[in-house]
Amino acid sequence: MTTTRPDVVDRLCHATNAHDLDALEACFAPDYRNVTPVHPARGFVGSAQVRKNWDQLFAAMPDLRSHIVARVTDADVVWSEWEMRGTRPDGGVHLMRGVIVFSTASDRIASARFYLEPVDPGSEDIDATIGSIVTSDTTA
Repeated sequence: MTTTRPDVVDRLCHATNAHDLDALEACFAPDYRNVTPVHPARGFVGSAQVRKNWDQLFAAMPDLRSHIVARVTDADVVWSEWEMRGTRPDGGVHLMRGVIVFSTASDRIASARFYLEPVDPGSEDIDATIGSIVTSDTTA
């Protein structure tokens, strides 16, 4: 059996819920690489950017909490489903759900493929969504 590293993902969740920037940043390798396939321009490199992002989130949403819904670990890769919620400064609900695929090395997160998105409670049903996909102009 291969050694697994789910503990770094647990540490990340605990640091997030504790709003502990030092512990959170320590979960990531200095040259951490974030890839966001659905929004390529949002990708970045470096644990310093992780800290900057979370500093802003913690300041804006003091009640921000994360939860790992499910996870599968295979050697140094952790597939994880997350839910994050809090209250935005305008009083609105912040709710994100999705998947993050982490690659780990030396008990730190080396990279992630990030598929976490804001929940859209008012979106179309499945029939309308498929109709939009098959009839929209995709030549742009």
